[in-house]
Amino acid sequence: MRHPTWLFDLDNTLHNASARIFPHINRSMREYIERHLGLERAAADRLRIDYWQHYGATLLGLVRHHATDPRHFLRETHCFPDLKRMIVFEKPLLHALKRLPGDKILFTNGPQEYACSILDLTGLDRHFKCIYAIEQLDFQPKPAPAAFRRLLRCERLDPRRCILVEDSLENLVTAKKMGMKTVWIDRGTRQSPFVDLKLRSVLELPLCHGRLR
Repeated sequence: MRHPTWLFDLDNTLHNASARIFPHINRSMREYIERHLGLERAAADRLRIDYWQHYGATLLGLVRHHATDPRHFLRETHCFPDLKRMIVFEKPLLHALKRLPGDKILFTNGPQEYACSILDLTGLDRHFKCIYAIEQLDFQPKPAPAAFRRLLRCERLDPRRCILVEDSLENLVTAKKMGMKTVWIDRGTRQSPFVDLKLRSVLELPLCHGRLR
């Protein structure tokens, strides 16, 4: 694979969203469910988690079962008091991405405005050809095959020439079944036959990507 197309996840792959951003989003989603479905705090949190585990995104469960307006939900749950201060990002990653040959596409279940803001505030925007956020995926999140097919069709890509870099094993399983190479960003000890390369950080990718050939 001389000139692959890299498909990068965003949260917990290119930056540490679990530190500050995810707790804020999770709280905002719970509060949204409380307000719009009239649930108590504990019940709203259970529903948020159940839909996320079952559908890959809380949003999809709310749309399917409660006719929630997806754009309204995303707008209400991705408001940040000071996003720049909430980002936990390793600046050497900019150099690491520069060293990787081939086009790079951001492939995220997050909303477009949020993804663009993260890329802009970190300087990652200069490294990506385009962004496929949940709106561009017609609100069909990873790991649904429809999300992958939409990106591949719109960009006219052969999955056999694509490499997905992700922290979510479920998303990598779909990619592998479609013929892509897969890179799992994970610090645990678990292994999977659906993973071609497992790394602790994207920072390791320039030195290891030759093993994907």
